[in-house]
Amino acid sequence: MNKKRNYTGWKARAEVFLCLLLVVGGMLYWERGNEKDFSVNSADNKTEAEANYIKWAEFNVTCEAMKQAYAYDLSTYGKEVHLDWIELLACLGARYGGDFSRYQESDMEQTAEVLLSGKQTIEDLTEDMQYYPYYKEVYEAVLGGLVGKYEIERPETAKMEKEKRTGQTKPPEEEEGQSKEGEAEDVPVSWKKVYGLKGFNPIAKTFPYTDYDDFGVSRSYGYKRNHLGHDMMGQVGTPVIAAESGSVRELGWNQYGGWRIGIDSFDGKRYYYYAHLRQDRPYAEGLQKGDIVKAGDVIGYIGRTGYSAKENVNNIDEYHLHFGLQLIFDESQRDGNQEIWVDVYELVKFLSQNRSEVVRNDATKEWTRVYEMKDPEAEKYIHSDTP
Repeated sequence: MNKKRNYTGWKARAEVFLCLLLVVGGMLYWERGNEKDFSVNSADNKTEAEANYIKWAEFNVTCEAMKQAYAYDLSTYGKEVHLDWIELLACLGARYGGDFSRYQESDMEQTAEVLLSGKQTIEDLTEDMQYYPYYKEVYEAVLGGLVGKYEIERPETAKMEKEKRTGQTKPPEEEEGQSKEGEAEDVPVSWKKVYGLKGFNPIAKTFPYTDYDDFGVSRSYGYKRNHLGHDMMGQVGTPVIAAESGSVRELGWNQYGGWRIGIDSFDGKRYYYYAHLRQDRPYAEGLQKGDIVKAGDVIGYIGRTGYSAKENVNNIDEYHLHFGLQLIFDESQRDGNQEIWVDVYELVKFLSQNRSEVVRNDATKEWTRVYEMKDPEAEKYIHSDTP
């Protein structure tokens, strides 16, 4: 009995020590990469530049913490003191050592109250937090494109007009203030300027799905490895939504992911991976590599393709979307042993408050978003010289 209990205690302590070692190791990577040695000669400049980026990161922020920080950000926008949600989360991240199992609403409330009082700025508050810059950079890499200014198409008749254009025959549900049938063409489409959440859950609104936190579980196809994404179980043909605006980097077959789409964020820090898409018709009509997509656009459809070197094969047991997020602090991290994938389970829960409403074209059987969006980041990218 005592031996078993001692072994169990030793094992638990060893696991805790290993977790702490990993966290400290990641921080040291960051710290070492940000050390400046001005005595190096020109021959060492390349080595110094290569070292100046984060080599390891994880994202353990809870949905509840993100919601609270976002609420502060939204409610203070345009006021004398604007609380940035990422800075609030990074402040708690530094305080918790990245472990948000310790999260309490009161901790963020106290931080917000100090900042709103004007007695201290975020720089003052975090001056003695050694790893605040590390967590701020990591959390900005994960969340940087999800909150901001945009415009959304929001007249009461927008849905009716879209359904007429696409041939949708099912009448729209009655809504308060909705124009009578036949008047839609007389009302011009207008755009509403918004500040807030412009990222979307990767599954379209009203379409059911189930999920759980499966990041890191083992996979055996091809070779033994860990699952570096999040599986969302749904019905075949369920519209898959772009979580953030970006450019299509990858489109086609991969023996592990089947038909898949890879989308780069415009700042180059995030690579979104959508896999196991539908057999025969995996993608939104006309979608091509290099295209610009906006957050909320339909980009593909749930299927179960993959686990085959041969294209267009259903070798996955259950219909689902594999949704992954890779962080890119340096281009060398895109492929190989330096890749950084983060757990997005809590992030998906957070994004569930913003799901893209879609409508079906009866003629083409394609789904498209009901409310169009103008994302300044997408417009900036389109009109820039970026290839």
